[in-house]
Amino acid sequence: MSIIDSLMLTLPELVLTGAALILMLVAAFAGDRATRLINAGAIAALIGATLVLGREGVGFDGLYTADAFSNFTKPLIYLAAGVSILLSTRFFAAEERLRAEYSVLILLATIGMGMMVSASNLLTLYVGLEMQSLAAYVLASFMRKDARSAEAGLKYFVLGALASGILLYGISLLYGFSGTIDYHGVAKGLADGVNMGELFGIVFVLAGLSFKIAAVPFHMWTPDVYEGAPTPVTAYFGTAPKVAAVALLVRVSIEAMGSAVESWQQILIFTSLASIILGAVGAIGQTNIKRLLAYSSINNVGFVLVGLAAGTEAGVAATLTYMVIYVLMTLGSFACVLQMRTADGVHVEDIQSLSGLSRRQPALAAAFAIFMFSLAGIPPLLGFWAKFVVFDAAVAAGLMPLAAIGIAASTIGAFYYLKIVKIMYFDEPAEAYHPVTSYVESGVIALTAVAVSPIGYLAIPMLGAATAVAAKALF
Repeated sequence: MSIIDSLMLTLPELVLTGAALILMLVAAFAGDRATRLINAGAIAALIGATLVLGREGVGFDGLYTADAFSNFTKPLIYLAAGVSILLSTRFFAAEERLRAEYSVLILLATIGMGMMVSASNLLTLYVGLEMQSLAAYVLASFMRKDARSAEAGLKYFVLGALASGILLYGISLLYGFSGTIDYHGVAKGLADGVNMGELFGIVFVLAGLSFKIAAVPFHMWTPDVYEGAPTPVTAYFGTAPKVAAVALLVRVSIEAMGSAVESWQQILIFTSLASIILGAVGAIGQTNIKRLLAYSSINNVGFVLVGLAAGTEAGVAATLTYMVIYVLMTLGSFACVLQMRTADGVHVEDIQSLSGLSRRQPALAAAFAIFMFSLAGIPPLLGFWAKFVVFDAAVAAGLMPLAAIGIAASTIGAFYYLKIVKIMYFDEPAEAYHPVTSYVESGVIALTAVAVSPIGYLAIPMLGAATAVAAKALF
């Protein structure tokens, strides 16, 4: 394939790169007063990148792959990034901290995520991962004068650097014992039998990637970063990077290590169950809504890994289905969190401030309840379908004990979701929130609430067909 053909495969990343450079110049010359214009330009770039998707092939001598899998996951990443930009304007304006570079950092991180999803070589994987991570470290500490935000950024950076080192060591082991860093070459090397060195390489690679998806036991950064980062940034961390990291883990597991399923399946089963249980138990005592959603994300990652642990096309399709529904639930939940403001406009995160919300703002309480019920997996909301498909894939793959324990542990998580509903509908009203004035936040809440309601089941046939095609591309 010629260099021009290879560049055409990377057209979405080229669009985002060009937009990021142009918007960076605008930010440098116009300053923070151009923030809204830059935000609009960034959203336009994400739409443009989505429109130029569709090409398939392998470019740059096997370093980059565009296929049905990447063409499915990238629009989801772009959607989450775009909504995070939309949700940021009013938040930072209220804090008098509008910063022109916010959207540029989102675009740069999104470029890295695109490379992660399309990587077909361990070197491309690492470059994409680091590009996304470097922008994410800055976003976590975006509110420089806020001690919590600075602490979140520092913790994320230190632990992220450790995870990157672990991942790089695993990559070096796989290269040393297989003689290649190409996914298909690694798979061919593992097909001859996994020796001790290759097994250690697999373990270290999975450990490094587990940090990026916040899976137990590499979850320790998540509650502090979710709480300390600005809420729009937390919404971003909980969606776009999560999709990219899960997609990367899926591609590495199936394409690079698919010939050694027995070697990594047990690791994912343990990680899955540990994440489900710890995410559920850890959230019970939380009083901060963002920390609770952090443990919820850990819990949900456990369910995602149930599908991947199956190691089948159905399992990968179920994983992708879960991620689509999870993104919708998470964006809606954080849009609701952004509505939690005192009468004078100060943002609050205390769960008890939700007391009696159904009597003060019934529409907001109803939307919050929909997202909590859906995250708990209670039918007929769409969150139930997400859990059903991953457990169904696990049972079909013969992993009945994993499915049984996962289903039993999911009842623990239902406790803290239902606790929030109880506080909103049965506790005595607390101080009234500031009236809802943002059409953007209200629109995001309404659209995502409808999407995860029973109406969302109308899209299941189309979603199932799309995930099946995406999963088949890896096999």
